[in-house]
Amino acid sequence: MTQAIEQAIDSIQVTLNAGGMNTINIVLAFVMFGVALGIKPKMFVEVFKNPRSVLLGMLCQLVILPLFTFLLALAFGPAISWSMALGMILVASCPGGNISNFMSSLSKANIELSVSLTAISTALAIFMTPFNFWLYGNLYLKVANIAGEVPTLTIPLWDIFKTIFILLGIPLTLGILTSHYLPKLAEKLKKPFQWGSLIFFMAMVVLSFTGNMDAFLKCIKYIFLVVFIHNLLALSIGFSVGSIFKVPFKDRRTMTIETGIQNSGLGLALLLGTDIFAGLPPHGGMLVITAWWGIWHIISGLAVSTVFNRREFRLLKKNA
Repeated sequence: MTQAIEQAIDSIQVTLNAGGMNTINIVLAFVMFGVALGIKPKMFVEVFKNPRSVLLGMLCQLVILPLFTFLLALAFGPAISWSMALGMILVASCPGGNISNFMSSLSKANIELSVSLTAISTALAIFMTPFNFWLYGNLYLKVANIAGEVPTLTIPLWDIFKTIFILLGIPLTLGILTSHYLPKLAEKLKKPFQWGSLIFFMAMVVLSFTGNMDAFLKCIKYIFLVVFIHNLLALSIGFSVGSIFKVPFKDRRTMTIETGIQNSGLGLALLLGTDIFAGLPPHGGMLVITAWWGIWHIISGLAVSTVFNRREFRLLKKNA
């Protein structure tokens, strides 16, 4: 990467006043509430009768993906800036994305497993997201050969804990309770919330980068390539682990999608709402990687879902 491109990427800044940040937080909380509307307690009972796929899915998301992302960032070397590497690590530290259940449905995957993995990873994100980001972020800054001055990476654990608990924990709990006690209302609200989450994230990204569009367009091909490779790695981890341990193919589909679709909306909320760089504004590399991940995983998720869906159709036709 040339120095001019790196400067263009890191020059991108997004500043929000308290009202703008509160709006993002409230909408993101509603998105997670919508995800939880599809979660029924009996799903966990069925999935945990054979817990291997759940444990492997958690291993992919919480352990293997952050570790391999750290290794991938090191492998990129000077081809990416340190801020882009930290953006990759932040995304990998986030729980499964809010559209993964929708994509699993399109893929004819194991929906119960998908919902369970989303719920568990979201609940554990309160602890695992700050831990993985702290561990691999600081490790990268120590191990990578970074030229020039690098800001100190601070992890405001309490602020991050509160943010994740408010944005994910509370809506998740309320959504599950609504699904259990008001199932008819939950069923009516589920689809509007799913589509609303897609529209919200796209609008959030566009509005965030409106004032930086020239710099964003100048570096998009570099960002696209980095996110493409990173997302391909994430998808491959889910499918490979499922294949190695010979879980049912429907479970492999779910593990692929759950590992390849991350809650990058939470990543943006943490970047814009917490003080990660000791008083400095969030660096452009982290912002554009996190934002573009949120757009790209919708595209890749639909592509993977189409491939899985066609395979299912061919198998049904063959067995007919």
